Amino acid sequence: MSKIGKTPIILSDQVKIEVKDNEVVVTGPKGQLIAPLFKHITLEVKEGLIQVERDRDDKQTKSFHGLVRSLINSHVIGVTEGYEKTLKLVGTGYRVKKKGQGLELTVGYSHSIEFKAVQGINLEVQGENAIKVSGIDKQLVGQVAANIRAIKPPEPYKGKGIRYEDEQVKIKPGKTATE
Repeated sequence: MSKIGKTPIILSDQVKIEVKDNEVVVTGPKGQLIAPLFKHITLEVKEGLIQVERDRDDKQTKSFHGLVRSLINSHVIGVTEGYEKTLKLVGTGYRVKKKGQGLELTVGYSHSIEFKAVQGINLEVQGENAIKVSGIDKQLVGQVAANIRAIKPPEPYKGKGIRYEDEQVKIKPGKTATE
């Protein structure tokens, strides 16, 4: 058995699980998410625990076993607690402000960049140089944060750009005069 796949998922009283056709619907206080359920993978829901099991031992089914368990666990956490990522703007004159539901970023280009809001994601501006991306879908929160970071990734010589809050940027030494 897969180490990840055999670990049970703990459910709180607020979360409801429904298995429909080839998908699992996870509903909680923050919303509803749907995870795929592949062939030969089954769920046992009992006493506040979900056990993901497989009925075959071929390579494809083994890989889906851990995947389905991880997706359902992420959805359970998402509908109860939610996910968030914080981005920092580092650089002189780099700032962000809220524009409608989206963002307006000034990051060293000749014009400001508009980032449109994504459905299901909450964008908050903290001060002038921090963005908090939050939502219930782990994958979507991470993708939106990566899309914002891709506007101006940190450069290796001065460290200027948009970075994750806990990201360490290794600064390279510049060219030095040799005499």
